[in-house]
Amino acid sequence: MNLPTSATLVAADGVQLAITLTPGAGSVAFVVVHGFSGHGQHEQVRAIAGRLAAYGSVITLDLRGHGRSGGESTVGMLEVLDVDAAISWARDLGFTTVISVGFSLGAAVCIRQAALALDPAHGTVNDPILHSPVDAVVAVSGPAFWYYRGTPVMRGLHWLVETRTGRGLLRIRNTRIRPDVWPTPRPIEPVVAASKLGHTPLLVVHGTADRYFPVEHPNAIYRAAVTSGNPDADLWLLDGIGHAEAAVDMATIDEIAKWGLSRCSD
Repeated sequence: MNLPTSATLVAADGVQLAITLTPGAGSVAFVVVHGFSGHGQHEQVRAIAGRLAAYGSVITLDLRGHGRSGGESTVGMLEVLDVDAAISWARDLGFTTVISVGFSLGAAVCIRQAALALDPAHGTVNDPILHSPVDAVVAVSGPAFWYYRGTPVMRGLHWLVETRTGRGLLRIRNTRIRPDVWPTPRPIEPVVAASKLGHTPLLVVHGTADRYFPVEHPNAIYRAAVTSGNPDADLWLLDGIGHAEAAVDMATIDEIAKWGLSRCSD
C-alpha cells in the first residue's frame, strides 16, 4: 500500500488531530495512544511505535489539547472521539485488523472507545456516539475509576487540572485543559466499559510499582471483563515495573504485539 506518513484528522466534534503513520508489514494497524501530558512524537512513544512496526503498521496521534492537536483535553471523556477517528482512518487506509494500545490516560480512553463503539447505549449522556469498533484493546497502566485520588501523584494531578494555576503550568508542557473537566453525570468509567466489551479481546498490563494507580485498578478491570463473560481477557502484572510508556521495556512491547496478533488471527 502507498500510504501517507502523516495527516490532520478532524474528530466528529470538529477538533483537529495530528496523526502519524509508521508503515509496517501486513494488514494490521496498531493505534498507540499516549498518556496525560504526552504526545505522539514523544521519544518513548516513537520508540514503542518503532518496535511495534516489526509486527504491523503503527498509528500515533496527539490527543486533543496535547502536542500538535487542537482543542482542549477533557481528561478522558471526549478523547474517545480522537481514538475513534484514528481507527476510522486506519480502516479507510485498508487495514483489516486494528488494535488499540493505550498508556495511562490512553488506556482508559481505549477501553471506553471500544465499549462505546460496540453500542452507544453503553454510555451516559456525557458520552459521545462512536462508529469505529476495534478488533482488540491493550490497556497499559490505566485507571479503573474516574477521578481517582488515592495516591499522592494523582492528588497532585487533580490540583493541576482543577486550578487555574495548575492549568497554566500544564500549558508550559503544551497540554491544554478544559476548565469544566469533571461533568455530571459521569461518563462511563473504564471498569464499567471493560464489562461491555463482549468478546473483544482485552489485555490489561500493569506494573506492581506503579505510583499512579495501584494494582486494584488492573485487577478491577480484568475482573469486570471476565465476570461479564469475555473469553479473551488477560491480565499481566509486571513485577517491579512503574508507570506507562516510561516504564514498559521493549521486550514487553514485543509480547503485547504477539498477543494482539494471536487474538486477531483468523
